[in-house]
Amino acid sequence: MRVLVDTTVWSLALRRQAGVLNEKEALLRQELTDLIADDRVAIVGPIRQEVLSGVRDPATFDRLRLRLRAFED
Repeated sequence: MRVLVDTTVWSLALRRQAGVLNEKEALLRQELTDLIADDRVAIVGPIRQEVLSGVRDPATFDRLRLRLRAFED
C-alpha cells in the first residue's frame, strides 16, 4: 500500500535539521525514512509545489527539487 505524505511531513524531513526536532517530529521523520526504504511513498504535484514554494535560496530549491524528483507523482 502506498502512503500519500503531506506537505508538513516533507517540510519537516527535508527542511529542518535533525538536531532541532522534538521527539514527536523525530518519530515522524523516521516513519518517512522507513516508508521511503520500503518504496511506499507517494507524492502529488500540489504537495511537491507546496514544499518547493517557500524556498528562497536557489541552491536549496535545486537540492530539494532533485531529492523530490526520486518520487513519482
